[in-house]
Amino acid sequence: MLISIATAALPAVAEDGYDLWLRYKPVSAEWRREYRPLAQALLLPRAPSPTIRAAERELRRGLAGLLGAEPQQAGSVRRDGTLLLGTPASSPTIARLDLPLAQLRPGGYLIRSVVVDGHRATAIAANDDIGVLYGSYRFLRLLQTRQPIAQLDLASSPQIQLRLLNHWDNLDRTVERGYAGQSLWDWWRLPDFRDPRYTDYARANASIGINGTVLNNVNAKSDSLTPRYIAKAAALADVFRPYGIRVYLSARFNAPMEIGGLGTADPLDSDVRHWWRDKADEIYAAIPDFGGFLVKANSEGQPGPQDYGRSHADGANMLAAALEPHGGVVMWRAFVYAHDNPEDRAKQAYSEFKSLDGEFADNVVLQVKNGPIDFQPREPFHPLFGAMPHTPLMMEFQITKEYLGFATHLAYLGPLFEEVLDADTCRSASGRCDGSATVASVVDGSLHGYRTTGIAGVANIGTDRDWSGSIFNQANWYVFGRLAWDPRDSARAIAEDWLSMTFVPDGSFVGPAADMMMASREAVVDYMTPLGLAHLMGTGHHYGPAPWVDTLARPEWNPVYYHRADARGIGFDRTAEGSDAVAQYAPPIAAKFAGRSSVPEKYLLWFHHLPWNYPMSTGRDLWGELVYRYDRGADEVAAMRRQWSALHRYVDRERFAKTADFLAIQQREARWWRDACIAYFRSVSGRELPRGVRPPEHALAYYRAQKFPWAPGH
Repeated sequence: MLISIATAALPAVAEDGYDLWLRYKPVSAEWRREYRPLAQALLLPRAPSPTIRAAERELRRGLAGLLGAEPQQAGSVRRDGTLLLGTPASSPTIARLDLPLAQLRPGGYLIRSVVVDGHRATAIAANDDIGVLYGSYRFLRLLQTRQPIAQLDLASSPQIQLRLLNHWDNLDRTVERGYAGQSLWDWWRLPDFRDPRYTDYARANASIGINGTVLNNVNAKSDSLTPRYIAKAAALADVFRPYGIRVYLSARFNAPMEIGGLGTADPLDSDVRHWWRDKADEIYAAIPDFGGFLVKANSEGQPGPQDYGRSHADGANMLAAALEPHGGVVMWRAFVYAHDNPEDRAKQAYSEFKSLDGEFADNVVLQVKNGPIDFQPREPFHPLFGAMPHTPLMMEFQITKEYLGFATHLAYLGPLFEEVLDADTCRSASGRCDGSATVASVVDGSLHGYRTTGIAGVANIGTDRDWSGSIFNQANWYVFGRLAWDPRDSARAIAEDWLSMTFVPDGSFVGPAADMMMASREAVVDYMTPLGLAHLMGTGHHYGPAPWVDTLARPEWNPVYYHRADARGIGFDRTAEGSDAVAQYAPPIAAKFAGRSSVPEKYLLWFHHLPWNYPMSTGRDLWGELVYRYDRGADEVAAMRRQWSALHRYVDRERFAKTADFLAIQQREARWWRDACIAYFRSVSGRELPRGVRPPEHALAYYRAQKFPWAPGH
């Protein structure tokens, strides 16, 4: 329930976005009268752990900001509203309450209004200290979003075990596909200088339940596994540990050759296996709670087990054996495609991994992208989800907007994440599409009983003061964390919480702003890749439209590979008459995608090559519908600008102006996308523009001549 503020005053001080959703701005006098009597004292365990101390610091910081006064330290439950923190093992008072904590999973928490010795109190309890920290953040969120707290009784547990950010950060502090400045990790000054920002990073992640971070790029350098860099990673692990965040490293498969002096990296070679066991021992000696390795192998030129005639399972299991004595995991990426493979790129991951189901070690998890190509504005769900019941699969989403306008386009990814997680794989026990076999049920392990569950998001975080390159990009970090905790949560409700905490908890602001956020991703799809088109972006840097590119050595790097437009029609035929990629889905899904009348229009050109005059459900032909979608996307961005302008009185000047400037960029670039794509597809189709449609601003040659050699994140 969102409570509207009676009057919204202009913020007195401009903000730069550094505080993210943890701003803790003062509540009104009315809410202060309700909240303060219930949160005036803190009762901690007698021997607080570093994690409990982190919870204490956050509650003091949050309550001081929200209510104007820090809670006092208490030795027992007091009359004037005590917050009671702890576990049954650490707090006799919590133990005496006999709370229903057995139902909680690791990291779960319970927040309940209780009476102790005749005094009212609020218990924030868990079975482990990290659950107490998560519960403390949840309690603060209740206040930030102006929820009543007098009669609390709520419990929450993470539905997925491994909830990770993947940083594509390089040792020189560049960030592959990063649009928010340099890498946070100041490798040159580590381990001696530990930037206070590392703690703020940990605070933000803990507040949304993220419990792991992969520090370096999946296109890894072997140097990351040398003693010098292990010590640097250990320093970061020390900072993150109280916040429940474990450190992981991307491992380069041929590191035994590059830094170990071996002549091979064959996973079945005894010297290689011994080298990795020694390396794991070395890492765990420095980082006792090290999480494990993320591996990109035999993809885009990266070394891997196939270089030696071995399988992905052979490579993953070798690393798993090295980590197993320490409790570490191997996250083996299923993003594989090879330049010498003529198969449809969308089929290659399934083709390589499906036959290996059940051959991986117990501590191996396959990390699978949400779609079968590469983080496009829209893709159907990856066919591996639901197809490997004997091998744990974890989701890989991209939070950084490599294909969705970088930092300047407002594209809230909650609906994208939600669309994929809610998709029915139709691989239920009954063999029917009954809603019991969603992608979420695969990822959280409930469908197949996975021993390990996980979800990863490619981070959008850098050294920019606002962390993510724009204020609204912060929402994508936030919604990823919330959906990692509970993949069945609502993207709309999460957006409303984020808006309330990041700006102001006023329904007159939150409602329209959430409408704008929820429409934004569909707008991007429309002006970039409507009707199931994909990968029309500029090559290499992925900035701007370039559907005409057809000169690159590898076929699947050329946009023409994906749209296949010619004078007869457009789209990639993935039916049985084409690449037959539909056959990788369960039969009911395959039948739906293969049928022209049954495939959802949002995937139409992903699965079908159709003539330009193909009749659409709207009454337009395909060409007219394509042009209409490009226009609709550009028009939606113009509407977003108007919506934002109408909300100026709720937002401080600095953040309002930056967002307004970025929306202006987005509108200009949406028109560029619209004009360039229409000009190109008109040229190959020979079709005239529908009546009344504005022609592109420039001739096609103008758009083809645009070059961007210094686009960020390349």
